[in-house]
This record gives sequence, C-alpha cells and structure tokens, in this order.
Amino acid sequence: MNDPTFKNNRWQQHFKKRHAALMDLKDYHQFAILVPLLEINGKLHFVFQIRSDTIRQPGEVCFPGGKVDDSDQSYRHAAVRELAEELGIPEAAVQVIGELDYMITPFRLMLYPFLGILDKNSRFHINENEVKEIFFIPVDEALQLKPKNHYIFLNVEPEKGFPFHLIPNGENYTWRTGTVTEQFYEYNGYIIWGLTARIFTHVLEELKKC
Repeated sequence: MNDPTFKNNRWQQHFKKRHAALMDLKDYHQFAILVPLLEINGKLHFVFQIRSDTIRQPGEVCFPGGKVDDSDQSYRHAAVRELAEELGIPEAAVQVIGELDYMITPFRLMLYPFLGILDKNSRFHINENEVKEIFFIPVDEALQLKPKNHYIFLNVEPEKGFPFHLIPNGENYTWRTGTVTEQFYEYNGYIIWGLTARIFTHVLEELKKC
C-alpha cells in the first residue's frame, strides 16, 4: 500500500484491538426492564404494573423499568433501581435470577430485560407518579395463557425533497418493508400487549424449558 497515511501500522493495531458494538449505538435509547416474581401463599406470581395517567402510554400494562442512566453500574443495576423507584421495594429485597434476551426495536430502542424474584415479605409502596396500580398472575396460570397475534406493517416514507435522482430507479426504488407481530394476552380484564407481551412470551417460553 503506497498511501503515506498507511505507512505505519497504527491503523492495523487499531482494528486488531477494536471490539464490535452496535453501529450508531449513541443514537439508541437504552432501557432496562425487570420481570419480577413474588411468592404469594406458596405460589410464584408475576408482578405487573399499570402506568400512571400522567406519563407516556398511560394505562398500559408493563413491567418495572426505565432508561439506563450514565450513573448506573450496569443494565442489571438499572433494572433493579427502576423497580425500587417504581414499586417502593428496597434494592436489597430484589434478587436478579438471570438475563433475558435483549431486544432492538425499529424505533431505535434497546431493551435489556432481567428475571428477578422479590423477597416474599416485600411491601409495595408504589410511586403514584409512574404507577397507577399493580396486579399479579400466578406462574402456573400464566403458562396456560395463549396470546392472540396481530400484525403491524412497516413501510418507508421518504422525507419531502428526498434526492431520488441519486439512487437507482429513483422514485421506483424497491424499499425494504417489515412486519411486527403484536401479541395480546387477556387476563381478568387486563390487556398485556406490545413490548411487555413480547418479553412475557419470552419468559414463558424459557420457563417451559425448565
């Protein structure tokens, strides 16, 4: 290679030491989620919460979680911190059992969920600014639930003034499209759907392997 820029080997050393990450990671919003289990009357239950009417997506069912802060030691720590803040349970009363599969959405969100168990003597003191109410589903009943699948189709809509003249086939360019499967669980009048349902399905699938 005759380019003087590459006459030394610093660029080779750079790439040899480099570890791959998600491209454009800085443009993604990262969230940590905790799927809590609680023993009630000798049976394990999932703990769900309903979002307060004063925050985004009010009234939706979700698991505790939120944005990962720069001060968080890890995604795991962020998940526990968010649960403590939302449900009023001390972090010491939360035992993280393990990692769940992380998720990347079409809207540049990265979710890092964890499965955890709460001390059976825990007392909830919900943060009413974020949580409207909580409810429980016994694990044995959850394993019998069957979601209904519906679909959202994602299409591309270029901005006004998009430079079609710079790409092959111009306005007739064949864009990639996508389909998102939305699952809906119904339980005692509660509707679990969206990202929460996908995480819920994932946990149930893993539990069925045990």
